[in-house]
Amino acid sequence: MENINLAESFSEFKEFKNIEPSTMTLILEDIFKNILLKKYGPDANFDIIVNVDKGDLEVWHNRVIVDDDELEDPNTQIAYSEAVKIEPDFEIGEEFSEPVKMSDFGRREILALRQNFVSKLLELEKDEVYKKYQERIGEIVTAEVYQVWKKEILALDDEGIELILPKNEQIQMDFFRKGDTLRAVVLRVEIKNSNPLIILSRTSPVFLERLFEQEVPEVYDGLITIKKIVRVPGERAKVAVESYDERVDPVGACVGMKGSRIHGIVRELRNENIDVINYTTNTSLYISRTLSPAKITSINIDEENKRAEVFLKPDQVSLAIGKGGFNIKLAGMLTGYEIDVYREADHDTEDVDLSEFEDEIEDWVIKELKSVGLDTAKSVLSLSVEEMVKRTDLEEETINDVIRILKEEFD
Repeated sequence: MENINLAESFSEFKEFKNIEPSTMTLILEDIFKNILLKKYGPDANFDIIVNVDKGDLEVWHNRVIVDDDELEDPNTQIAYSEAVKIEPDFEIGEEFSEPVKMSDFGRREILALRQNFVSKLLELEKDEVYKKYQERIGEIVTAEVYQVWKKEILALDDEGIELILPKNEQIQMDFFRKGDTLRAVVLRVEIKNSNPLIILSRTSPVFLERLFEQEVPEVYDGLITIKKIVRVPGERAKVAVESYDERVDPVGACVGMKGSRIHGIVRELRNENIDVINYTTNTSLYISRTLSPAKITSINIDEENKRAEVFLKPDQVSLAIGKGGFNIKLAGMLTGYEIDVYREADHDTEDVDLSEFEDEIEDWVIKELKSVGLDTAKSVLSLSVEEMVKRTDLEEETINDVIRILKEEFD
């Protein structure tokens, strides 16, 4: 008999590599049943045999042999005189089966079959991609950069599935070209215009957590727990770790011998400065550790308002605040406390507290300066205008006015 060759009739057949043969069989049976139903009516009896591996499909039309005078429905019955022409041994009442050939369908019917087939496969493949990556949210994926645009990067995984890395999910120092290998964490999966949209991220704290799991076996095995991660992507990150096994040093294990374990993570994050901190329930000690490398002289904790007043020697204030104010900002995010830094008075040097200038400098300006550890006149004057613009939310004009007022005090 002449089989319906799917490989030729449906050229898209070979493109759908992710569809299981059993699923493909069900789809083919379904679309052929629908087209046969329209062509022959609901009472017609057909057998549909699919061989997905070879790309063949057989359709057999089953009819009952009846006396020529009793023929009423040619879709369900065949006249005895017609049946014996094919096989002389046929008798009335027996079932007669004959193949349905592709030539039995009209051009419009074949086109409808083809469109339905491809449409269902596309829909199924989209569902499979959505389900696959929905289950992989929070996992690191490796993909090849296919296209670089201003607002996003298009990458392809090893199955050719499209992944999107938006600009706001890229580290500031990231630079990729077509063909580069990209590593990122699956952030979320959306449906846009009926298509799955897989969004990646390199700025998420989850990405850093997964990198630790890959580089530090003790984290992967659960011997070390990552309590919390906070980041300013590409600049600085703080990671609080804890071990329930007294024999394991969580900080040492994460950093590795001579920094061997942390170096790989730092390189992946474009030289992001990573502080690994030993977690403790002792709030004062925890805040002190998060402000490292600064050494704290004393600390006052306001548990109710979640505030901490930290006192340091003058030479330690800049270390506590850090470049761009990132160190103190991340310390506050990690501990959940609003941290105010104060320098201890240097008795060998005449200085004046900023509070003494309340008549000349607005209160909100003084508070902003004190929030970044600039609580005396000389601490403000020791910094350049550019540095204070970086550390505070004050405008250059306001800072110049403050400097003028403070200089008059010492002049």
